Amino acid sequence: MKKIFKNFIFLPLILGGAIALVVWQVKSKPPVEHEDVGYPSKAVEVINIDKIPFRARAMAFGNVEPKVLLKAKSEVSGKISYIHPDLKKGASLKKGTVVLRIEPTSFEISLNQSKAGLAGSQSSLAQLQAEEKSTKRALSIAQKNLNVGIKERNRIKTLWDKRLISRSTLDKEEQQVLALRQQVQDIQGKLSSYASRKAATRAQITQSKSQVDQSKDTLGRTEVRIPFDARIGAVAVEKGEFVPAGGLLFEALGVQAVEITAQLPTKQFRPLINGLGSKKPNSSINLSDPKSLQMALTNMNLEARVRLVGDSDEAIFWKGKLTRISESVDPTRDTLGLVIAVDHPYDDIIPGKRPPLLKGMYTAVELFSPAKPTLVLPRKAVHQGRIYIADENNTLKIQAVHILFQQGDMVVLDSVKDKSLLGQKIIISDVIPVIEGLPLKVITAEEYQKNLALKARGEMIQPISNNGASK
Repeated sequence: MKKIFKNFIFLPLILGGAIALVVWQVKSKPPVEHEDVGYPSKAVEVINIDKIPFRARAMAFGNVEPKVLLKAKSEVSGKISYIHPDLKKGASLKKGTVVLRIEPTSFEISLNQSKAGLAGSQSSLAQLQAEEKSTKRALSIAQKNLNVGIKERNRIKTLWDKRLISRSTLDKEEQQVLALRQQVQDIQGKLSSYASRKAATRAQITQSKSQVDQSKDTLGRTEVRIPFDARIGAVAVEKGEFVPAGGLLFEALGVQAVEITAQLPTKQFRPLINGLGSKKPNSSINLSDPKSLQMALTNMNLEARVRLVGDSDEAIFWKGKLTRISESVDPTRDTLGLVIAVDHPYDDIIPGKRPPLLKGMYTAVELFSPAKPTLVLPRKAVHQGRIYIADENNTLKIQAVHILFQQGDMVVLDSVKDKSLLGQKIIISDVIPVIEGLPLKVITAEEYQKNLALKARGEMIQPISNNGASK
């Protein structure tokens, strides 16, 4: 009992000593040094933003059609006597080639008859002119005879006045003068009729010449020539077949130029006109007004490049010209019809690589506005209207931007509202986590920046897929 009591007395002493020892050790231990640990530096790729030449680009699609399509029809009726051996579908013929003749015999007969009528009228006119000359000479002689008769009458009258001759002699001389006067008047009347007779004959000659010309023209229409270098389409006749006037003979497609009526969404067309293309950035263009559109297109001097859909070779394209636009916007598809003309579509053919632009080919038409200095960023550098910037301390900075529009994998910014971005380093790689002030290890993507400049100028275009979308 005493032993237990003695242990109970020492137990608190031992516990208190242990606590005092622990307190002393804690207080005598040096304080813990804290080390500040931040986020590690994040390696990012950047490009230096500056205004670069940019060409607004729009893509339209349409089929090739010949600019000139001739549907040759017969202008006279008759049997076909000759057909050129190359007058076949798909063949090429030079300008001026005689491709078809209609039997000309009946037309030659008509021409000969017209020539004979003309010769008869000309002969009648020559005869009238000869008769007129003869009549004029006869009038001159008759006038002289009258003058002689008058003188003789006056001499006889003088003798009568002296009563040296009889009255009957004077009367006889008077009758002779009257007869000469009558002869002169008859000749004058006949001479005056020649003017009307010659006028009638000349009118007949004019009519005969018209008939000859008409017969020659009709005879010439029996021979059909190609009026331009052409490829032959459908041929509707055969040799020996009778064709009526107005009957279809063949179709010929001009090879000097083709046209493409390409359909372009209006939302792709607006960047070519609004802001970048027009001299007044805030000017509005009424897309349903053809005059307003035509004026805008003329002032913008657009470049058109025509490519075959599905052709991945960027070097194969045809230069085109925007010649006109459709009269209105298609309200169903919200597209605008653009007519692109391509000259010499059969030149520089490379078998297997560059075919001619044939009727019906499906093409993509790229339209480019003139280059203008613009703020352009890759689309991957923009995150919900914001961009990430590596500031002068190489830390992350987040800034909102004003986007005008997107073109492919490029974003065009408002050069006025975002002018503070000039000279900044824009991050183009992914950043995780996105924390403002995050330390960065900056790597300049020089090659990427060069390619971006080429794309902005339209010198590095993505190929067109078969379904009409950019790859």
